[in-house]
Amino acid sequence: MNFPERFSNLPDYTFSRLRALLDPLEPGGEVVDMSIGEPKHDFPPWVADVIAANAAGFRGYPPNNGTPELLGAVTAWIGRRHGVDMDPDRNVMALNGTREGLYNAAMALCPETKGGGRPVVLCPNPFYQVYMVAGLSVGAEPYFVSATAETGHLPDYSALPADILNRTALAYVCSPANPQGAVASDDYWTRLIGLAERHDFRILADECYSEIYRDTAPTGVLSAARDMDADPERVLLFNSLSKRSNLAGLRSGFVAGGVDAIRRIKQLRAYSGAPLPGPLQAAAARAWTDEAHVAENRALYHEKYRLADEILGGLRGYTPPEAGFFLWLPVDDGEAAAAKLWRETGVRVLPGAYLAQGPAGQNPGERYIRVAMVAPKTELRRGLTMIRDCVYE
Repeated sequence: MNFPERFSNLPDYTFSRLRALLDPLEPGGEVVDMSIGEPKHDFPPWVADVIAANAAGFRGYPPNNGTPELLGAVTAWIGRRHGVDMDPDRNVMALNGTREGLYNAAMALCPETKGGGRPVVLCPNPFYQVYMVAGLSVGAEPYFVSATAETGHLPDYSALPADILNRTALAYVCSPANPQGAVASDDYWTRLIGLAERHDFRILADECYSEIYRDTAPTGVLSAARDMDADPERVLLFNSLSKRSNLAGLRSGFVAGGVDAIRRIKQLRAYSGAPLPGPLQAAAARAWTDEAHVAENRALYHEKYRLADEILGGLRGYTPPEAGFFLWLPVDDGEAAAAKLWRETGVRVLPGAYLAQGPAGQNPGERYIRVAMVAPKTELRRGLTMIRDCVYE
């Protein structure tokens, strides 16, 4: 059987490309893997206890949209964090990780046509790969908008021509941004929401890194929409416990938004979703109610920010991330730098071009490497020092 035509030119997934680049080469030293954004800090010790105490729940099918306890914990967190009141039965839905939600939101909400033509799904470039595939899956046109130093490492959707904006159905935004660590300001959200109101599209805000930041908690899309009294159907928020609580393997996230959007996403999920097992929902509910472990986690990343600034701060083009746990480091050639690092030191990083779209010379990630600051501090110091000495010698 032929692969559907809309996927025929889909590149290999990011980490498949990385393996193809590095696996034929021998590492030049003890391996320091800084390529994958997989948190390494400890998760709260009570997580296992909560799962064990609720283990009988593995016998039954879990609630598809989330248990009342989990949905209540999520809406209470949204109220504390963003100052927005939401109905746990109508405004939120539990997800099996946010990637599921970011994909299925397009399936549920993207129309067949928009503005008299094929709908457009706006994606920042570089971007989380699910945005592109979600657009392709619904027959939309993924439209990549460069997020570079010139635009503050966030996409400037307002600069797009009217014919593209009139066909736009959905716009993905990641703040804090993966990979650059840039944060959308109040003004950024206000201008984007105003643009969405004028051109009638929805904003899908991926805020999975929102609880890892240097000084000030990033503004979220929900509070910005509330402050400007925007249509509540205009925005959706996606977040999870993966980075906030170091629970990537728990696969617990949520989507929050307007009543109609959530109803439509729930309807699709009833047919196609895979709900989180009940004992894991119990652990997730507890995690959303506890901020002490989040503050401890953030303090560990503060130490890593300081370490990166100390080791790399003098390098030309180094930009300290505002939030998240990635470094977006400028190099002459991202693939060549990644191969050199691996071959000479054993440090594994990701070429920036693998996170972006565009031919050679026009790919906004090709002159960058992404470095994940997830390793223990001693290992991180060694890895950052080798990056400085090998790539920037």
